Amino acid sequence: MPLVGFSFTKLPFRCFVFAIAFALCFARVFSALNKTDKSALLMFKAGITEDPLGVLSSWNNTVNLCQWYGITCSRRHHNRVTVLDLNSQKLSGSISPHIGNLSFLKVLSLYNNSFDHEIPSQIGQLHRLRILQLHNNSLTGEIPKNISGCFNLFRVKLSRNQLSGEVPLEIGSLVKLQLLDLGRNNLTGSVPSSIGNLSSVELLSLAENNLRGDLPAALGQLTKLTVLALGINWLSGTVPPSLYNLSSLAVFGIGFNQIHGTLPTTVGSGLPNFKIFSIVMNRFVGSIPSWIPNNATNLQILQLGQNELSGNVPSFDSLRNLRRLGLNNNDLGSGGSSDLSFLCSLTNSTSLTYLYILNNRLGGPLPICMGNLSVTIRKLALGFNPIIGEIPRAIANLVNLELLEMSNAILFGDIPFDVANLKNLTELVLSNNNLSGVIPSFLQKFKKLIILYLDGNHFHGHIPSNLDKCKSLVYLDLSNNNLSGSIFPVVKTLIYLNLSHNHLNGALPAEVGQMDHLNGLDISVNMFGGEIPSALGNCDGLVELQMRGNHFRGSIPQSVSSLRSIEILDLSNNNLSGDIPKFLEAFDFLQILNLSYNNFEGVLPTEGIFKNASATFITGNNKICGGIPEFRLPKCISRHSKSKGVVHKLKLVLSIIFGLLGMVLVLVFVYVRWLKKKKTKEPTSSSVADTWQKLSYGTLLRATDGFSSTNLIGTGSFGSVYRGVLQENGTNIAVKVLNLMRHGALKGFKAECKALKSIKHRNLLKVLTVCSGIDYNGNDFKALVYELMVNGSLKEWLHPYPVLANADGPSKNLSLIQRIKISIDVAFALDYLHNQCHNAIVHCDLKPSNVLLDAEMVGHVGDFGLAKIILGSTSYSNTNISSAGLRGTIGYVAPEYGMGSVVSIEGDVYSYGILLLEMFTGISPTADLFKENLNLHNFVKEALPERALEITDPTLVQEVGSDAGQSKRSTIQDCLLMIYGIGIACSVGVPGERMSITDVAAKLCSIRDKLYAAGL
Repeated sequence: MPLVGFSFTKLPFRCFVFAIAFALCFARVFSALNKTDKSALLMFKAGITEDPLGVLSSWNNTVNLCQWYGITCSRRHHNRVTVLDLNSQKLSGSISPHIGNLSFLKVLSLYNNSFDHEIPSQIGQLHRLRILQLHNNSLTGEIPKNISGCFNLFRVKLSRNQLSGEVPLEIGSLVKLQLLDLGRNNLTGSVPSSIGNLSSVELLSLAENNLRGDLPAALGQLTKLTVLALGINWLSGTVPPSLYNLSSLAVFGIGFNQIHGTLPTTVGSGLPNFKIFSIVMNRFVGSIPSWIPNNATNLQILQLGQNELSGNVPSFDSLRNLRRLGLNNNDLGSGGSSDLSFLCSLTNSTSLTYLYILNNRLGGPLPICMGNLSVTIRKLALGFNPIIGEIPRAIANLVNLELLEMSNAILFGDIPFDVANLKNLTELVLSNNNLSGVIPSFLQKFKKLIILYLDGNHFHGHIPSNLDKCKSLVYLDLSNNNLSGSIFPVVKTLIYLNLSHNHLNGALPAEVGQMDHLNGLDISVNMFGGEIPSALGNCDGLVELQMRGNHFRGSIPQSVSSLRSIEILDLSNNNLSGDIPKFLEAFDFLQILNLSYNNFEGVLPTEGIFKNASATFITGNNKICGGIPEFRLPKCISRHSKSKGVVHKLKLVLSIIFGLLGMVLVLVFVYVRWLKKKKTKEPTSSSVADTWQKLSYGTLLRATDGFSSTNLIGTGSFGSVYRGVLQENGTNIAVKVLNLMRHGALKGFKAECKALKSIKHRNLLKVLTVCSGIDYNGNDFKALVYELMVNGSLKEWLHPYPVLANADGPSKNLSLIQRIKISIDVAFALDYLHNQCHNAIVHCDLKPSNVLLDAEMVGHVGDFGLAKIILGSTSYSNTNISSAGLRGTIGYVAPEYGMGSVVSIEGDVYSYGILLLEMFTGISPTADLFKENLNLHNFVKEALPERALEITDPTLVQEVGSDAGQSKRSTIQDCLLMIYGIGIACSVGVPGERMSITDVAAKLCSIRDKLYAAGL
């Protein structure tokens, strides 16, 4: 029976109407949701304060949001936003809390920008979020605890920010995480045991924070863990045994902590995937377990140095991929004859490059098998061990050796002739052994040799006269041997020469004046005679001159007055005579003056060093008189003691008249100075003496946690730099501690203080205070305290070290605009030093490591340890202050300095030109490609203009890629050509032809403005 009132003919039409109505309703719902995403993105845009690339210009009402730059939508969910990717776009500002309204978001990628403020807690609302990448920004505050709401996350990278607080316990609920990188922040507290719940995690990095406490045993539950990076923290306790049973581990990095205990004798699966194992700078004791060389057969880097390990060193014959082995500064070995047998096992390591075993108890002879080590080895340091026997001839097979250090051992015999094969040596250190024979003449073949230390041995015969063919030699120490003859090695490039405690004789040749880079000369306790050559005055960079215990006669020549940098002058135990020169009073840096046991006569001066009886030694000179009372010398008697009364009265009248005239002149002078001070104001002091009190040694000790190695930022020529926090006010500081045992360190400290006390500029590193006192061991202690530069040095950005815990992440890089801004900052700093200070200051060591970057990436020039203040004219031709040795760093130092020219502002301009070329090519001036006559200046000059982009840093070339319009690409290429032109003009060989730094700054500013106008 048919249904009453129902018609099948009307059914399709009714279904169609219903479907349309449902679709319209559904569309309206998702349209509203789509508007929510759009509103959230516009609020995100409102939080952006800088968008130099204009990437957010498409975010407007005229363009569908799914076509906005960096936005990806889902078609499945009606154009809901699933990806927000704006990495490396130079954006500044804060992350808007409205980000939490993007409820379909799966990827949030904002890394390599300048976002600051806190990570908004609303991020915990993004339940679908799978990838969160905010690394390499300036984010502050704590990690939101409600990040646990993003329960689908499998990749979290928040490294290289300024995040503080503790690692939230809630992060352990993100069980899908495969990568968690929180390194390079300011996180405190301990490693939470809840991390053990991250069963899928493969990479875990908490390195370079301020974490303390023990390692949680729960880390051993991470069975898929490949990379564990916990280095450079304050972690203590022992390593949970279960960690050694993680067979998936490839990188195990816990170096630079305070972890103690022993390495396990056995492990479960043997860690077969290990490539990097580093426990350097901890407190491990016990022996090296056999499972490391036998089971971890894929090891490439093994760093066990600076612990308290003992016992025999095992065989490493299974480690065929080993590239670096560091066992230094432990207590390994027993001094026995077979301690070094393990070296033979390293012949299987065909890629070995660095081998450091110095400062242990490894005894016995060096095995002949050392000659079978890989030819790739570049640095071999064996010293400070009781190694006995001869230097094996087979060592000559290591033809790529750059460093050979075997000092403070028990080596004897000759230096074998086969060593002549090591033509790539830059450092040969054989000090304090029992080596004998003559110093081989084949040393002349070492054209790259910089350091030659043969002191403390039994070498005899003459010093080879052909040492002057070592064109790169800078440090030469042949002291405490049995050398004889009158041959004097005149090596013009030397900065330090020590020939003391030998049997050398004859006159000191006038050619010594050709070594005008000398910083230290010690020829004490020899048999040199004759007069002190006046040419010695050409060595006006001398800091130490020690000539005691010889047979020099005659007077001190007037030319010695040019040695104004001298700190130690010892002429004692000679046959010198005549008056003690008054010009010694003017030696401002002089700390020790020893003139004892000579034949000096006349009046002892009373100013300068002569006011300090504890630093001036004059015993054994019986014909001198006067001086300050502490010397207890007889008073000097005038030769005309019986002057006539008339003459006496006349002198009295004249004295009164001239005295009155003098008073008038003084008053006039004071009045004139007062007028000048009203008209011109000198630069204010940047010394902390005005606003800070001097900090004590104890305060700095606490601030740096005992100058802990975990706070070590870097080391330089004269000391080490530590980061610290003043407990009194929480100020972050950088403390440069002088190594006063290093030659010239004290002079560098004084030079830096002298240069910094009267200068102040936003692009100069701000010194907060100085510390000069005594440490708790009674030793002299000197340090400079600076404002901490959180972004490190320019060198770290131009040539970043690979981050083991973040191998798949991007390296540090600087954009084109950032590089131009930094180059302008440095130019402004130099312009101020050269042209705006009362007396021009020459920095003398401009290079990337001496340009520091603050939180805003503003450049600050630092390290004034080699600086010179030029009195009077600042021009190259008229400068009258000479170079104190070879000032600067190889690759950056002006070529005229190497030919004996004086320090000048043009020398700084040369260094700046090289720095500028390096900043935009990304190539160091000491790179291996620069050989023979090719250098960075010529390399760039020959490439212009056709190959400008070819020589440019690849990260900059990407900015000229296909995404940029033709007009923008053309502008960038033109600007690069102009920048290279400036670098070439600054680094020409002739000083007088170099561009002035004032013009450099102006041209770079115009280039910057041109790029801004092009939308960059």
